[in-house]
Amino acid sequence: MADELIGVIGGTGLGDALAKQLTNVKFHDVETPYGRPSTSVMVGNLSKRQIAFLNRHGQGHKLSPSEVPFAANIYALKTLGVRVVISSGAVGTLQAEIAPGNLVIVDQFIDKTFKRTSSFFGGFAAVHCEMTEPACPRVREILIDAAKQNGITAHPKGTYVCMEGPQFSTRAESLMHRTWGGDLIGMTAMPEAKLAREAQICYALIALVSDYDCWQLHDSKKSKQSLLKEIIANLGTATDNCLKLLQAVFAGEYKLTGKDCPCRKSLDLAVWTAQEQIDPADKEKLKVLFE
Repeated sequence: MADELIGVIGGTGLGDALAKQLTNVKFHDVETPYGRPSTSVMVGNLSKRQIAFLNRHGQGHKLSPSEVPFAANIYALKTLGVRVVISSGAVGTLQAEIAPGNLVIVDQFIDKTFKRTSSFFGGFAAVHCEMTEPACPRVREILIDAAKQNGITAHPKGTYVCMEGPQFSTRAESLMHRTWGGDLIGMTAMPEAKLAREAQICYALIALVSDYDCWQLHDSKKSKQSLLKEIIANLGTATDNCLKLLQAVFAGEYKLTGKDCPCRKSLDLAVWTAQEQIDPADKEKLKVLFE
């Protein structure tokens, strides 16, 4: 597939909405050295772009965050020809000024995950990628500009704390995350962003704010059922705004893929192991990451 294929990763709600917008849809089942992706990759046309959508949690939201095959997902998208990924995911907010229903164009991450495959290169070689700016600044600026031009509320930066889950935070943890400088709490952005960098893919994340995390106590007068209904409504609002933002980006004249972007050269100086010490079979298995 051509270099202009744009990857989108998201949940079932965004996937269902995109499916109604895409034309000439085909589904691709991709085998990878890291197993099968979460589900088939849906490829189709939207406005001027060719889009490859991957439902992170699988059909019917079957996979919990710890069970998402992040490495297989990123490898599959790279195999199809994706060079830029715009991801989305639900988060809780750790800051009063970031309200439920808002979007955040994330610029930084704090990774607290520990059960997940966080690198393609275990057993291959010592590979150390630069992660100072874990989200592609170039793609972030495109998202920020498109939001401004189309009147979409999107905070231009935010630090995403990624926890392992699947349980939510304790209140003590939530308060601690705030002292760390965290703005958002979620379970799915890592190691997704790290693996995208290792695959030399430009990666940006639109965070969909569903609720205030438990640092802010809920209204004791509201039932659990009404609180859940409120959270679902907030997520629906954020998903609608995310779809509008993606439509604006894809309909615009933005140059999403950039061969000269540092993200596309992230492995240039990253392999520290002598080439003669790397198994040729491993080189063949992972050559798609170096393309």
